[in-house]
Amino acid sequence: MRIAVTTPLGHVGHHVTTMLIRAGVRPLLLTRHPGSIPAGIDECADVVEADSRTPSDVVAATVGVDAIYWVDPPAESADPLADYARATEAIRAAVESNGIGRVVFQSSVGAEKRRGAGEIDGLAATEVALDRLGVAATHLRCGYFFTNLLFETESITAGLLQTVLPVDSPMSWVAPRDIAEVATTTLLNGDWSGRRVQAVHGPEDLTWAQVASILSEETGRNVRVEQITDEDMTQQYLAAGMPPAMADAVLGMSVGLRDGFVPEQQRSLVTTTPTQLRGWIREELVPAL
Repeated sequence: MRIAVTTPLGHVGHHVTTMLIRAGVRPLLLTRHPGSIPAGIDECADVVEADSRTPSDVVAATVGVDAIYWVDPPAESADPLADYARATEAIRAAVESNGIGRVVFQSSVGAEKRRGAGEIDGLAATEVALDRLGVAATHLRCGYFFTNLLFETESITAGLLQTVLPVDSPMSWVAPRDIAEVATTTLLNGDWSGRRVQAVHGPEDLTWAQVASILSEETGRNVRVEQITDEDMTQQYLAAGMPPAMADAVLGMSVGLRDGFVPEQQRSLVTTTPTQLRGWIREELVPAL
């Protein structure tokens, strides 16, 4: 079986790549930066230059592919939902042109809303497009990535995290490696068909207050968290150089999962994965501080 992997240098994708290799698969890696594929990996995989937002690139790269791990790449332009629309068109065109029979799509908790969740709306649109194709598609509804804390190193060092979410409201937090494990086993499992939704919730739901407490204990810094207004957060995004539409889309991911949002998939044995936040902080975040 020929398996393609997009974003093979990403937080999840690089784990998917190595897991497939250890399973005896020689994956096809689609990347805009072939020269950045680590030494050793390029000996065990086929690498092709392709932009996941360019349909012609993806169609040409995936000839003969049976299954694909698909990630809509993060928005880069001043119109983030347009970026997601181009990625959606790329995977749609590749599936139709090349007869790709299985897609494992990295989606997000909140995509079930379809509208009103900022950038997550772009993922929802990809889900809908894949469902319309009638192929076997698994949508991984992932929780909040541990690795998002890597963008907060300055705030953690300063001892203050800010969020527009209620600090005592629990939500799912997950390690990218655990998402990769679910994605890889799904790619390798030939016993499923049709449309599937697989939530990936991490080991436990945590509030931002609990996360701040864990950070304090594991980093040796006194870290606290405060809820700020949507307007204040928007101003921070704009001050950091985000275009207004991107600021709105990033803010919308939090706002859309607030105010009574209940995930479609409830936590269960199937959705719970093992990696604990404490261990991840010690291994991944502390060295970055």
